[in-house]
Amino acid sequence: MTIDFNRDYILENNRVSLRPLVTGDYDRLKEFSRNEPELWTYSLLKASGKENLKHYIDVAVKAREAGTSYPFIVYDKHKKAYAGTTRFYDYSTHHKTTSLGYTWYGKEFQRTGLNPNCKFLLLEFAFEVLELERVEFRADNNNARSIAAMKSIGCTVEGVLRNNATAPDGRRDSIVLSILKSEWEKHVKTNLQKKL
Repeated sequence: MTIDFNRDYILENNRVSLRPLVTGDYDRLKEFSRNEPELWTYSLLKASGKENLKHYIDVAVKAREAGTSYPFIVYDKHKKAYAGTTRFYDYSTHHKTTSLGYTWYGKEFQRTGLNPNCKFLLLEFAFEVLELERVEFRADNNNARSIAAMKSIGCTVEGVLRNNATAPDGRRDSIVLSILKSEWEKHVKTNLQKKL
């Protein structure tokens, strides 16, 4: 199955719900933008401050309309509150691959078990519904917390792309990690389920 960018996919379990990000979600996320600007320290696209957040959401929504990205807003069912966003991007039907990123959560949602639940739902969808062969993850090579989180869900480090991206404060080196469908089936799915 290929992803239908016109369809509203909702991915959920008893802990979290992911639904398509829309322009109207600005009001649900603005407190993070206003009060936790450090969430985007390593991001290629800042969302700190009113105008930056509006631009961030607008870029995500337009990328969905263009068929290159599928952004989600994340809702924490335990806290009964919106927690942040994540998305599939660089989706390729021909190569059966996607990247998963632009993930951020407010501080009160970090290290609560929310992220493994989100990643499980997204990876299950990618490998079992979309039948992709590879999911790629990238991060600023200096972002130790994000890299540790990706490794903890079963990602394999592939290497570092030196000076490969324009960042708000200059250039950055990007670490590349991935999960293959065979790895998902063999051990990543089971190991990730144990973290839920």
